[in-house]
Amino acid sequence: MQKILSNMRKAIENFNMIEEGDKIAVGLSGGKDSITLLMALKNLQIFYPKKFEIIAISINPGFEFFDSNFLKGICEKLDIPYFEEESHIKEIVFDIRQEKNPCSLCANLRRGILNSTAIREGCNKIALGHNEDDVLETFLLNLFYGGNINTFAPVSYMDRSKVTLIRPLIYVPEKSIKTFVKKNNIEVMNKCCPMDGVSKREDMKNLIREFQKEIPNVKANLYGAIKRSNIKGWN
Repeated sequence: MQKILSNMRKAIENFNMIEEGDKIAVGLSGGKDSITLLMALKNLQIFYPKKFEIIAISINPGFEFFDSNFLKGICEKLDIPYFEEESHIKEIVFDIRQEKNPCSLCANLRRGILNSTAIREGCNKIALGHNEDDVLETFLLNLFYGGNINTFAPVSYMDRSKVTLIRPLIYVPEKSIKTFVKKNNIEVMNKCCPMDGVSKREDMKNLIREFQKEIPNVKANLYGAIKRSNIKGWN
């Protein structure tokens, strides 16, 4: 946890992610990233000079293996208020629309529900568990499929909702999160999305893995390029 906290605090301070009096809604999916983020923010809360509140919000997409009791249990152990929002995401994306590439629509629907729930609960910020590898994968997805040089910003202010989106784990490699979860025997929720492991993002993950065999520092090079670029939010 100490290494994760160090990298997370560096990102928070570099991009001014947390201010005194913030009420932060953590998007809790039950995966390793969101659980690690929730635990890390709870630890940070103890010693960080700026005082802030945390709640957790889970969007129930309607998949069979979504376990709200498991997520509620995590939050009870951490003494963090938990809110579950029911949705028709599975029905809309897979049954009605029958999307061949459903990830974008699913993410947009989740984001809308998460935003409205955070506003209802008086939050001014939403924290998502995107890690360092997610930054690189999104960069390559935009480059190869969108023809543009871009990735998500560490901090994004949403004009319509007046809520700020923060990603405190952007300096934390996925490997570090996997190691933390494994060493501490942290249970994560079974994956319930039928697209897990077969998405375009998974293709980018595999591509980077192949690149690393020939170019061991390829991830550092890609990350350096992003930091030196004119991508919004990274300068």
